[in-house]
Amino acid sequence: MPADGRRHASLDKRPWGNAYPSGMLVSTLCSQEVVADATKEAWLWQTCGDCHSEAHRVAAAVREVPRMSV
Repeated sequence: MPADGRRHASLDKRPWGNAYPSGMLVSTLCSQEVVADATKEAWLWQTCGDCHSEAHRVAAAVREVPRMSV
């Protein structure tokens, strides 16, 4: 999610589709509250390193959750 000059990650619920609309206040995985920027140019910004690291940690934790077989 682009905001404040970087692409961040968040676990906040998205109100529509797979994005946060411009102007929405979002909590990031790097412990910031930022205002989303859904413009095409913003997707070209560099990724926030702290969000990137935390997103990988969250994804690994999800993969380790045991699944129920049916």
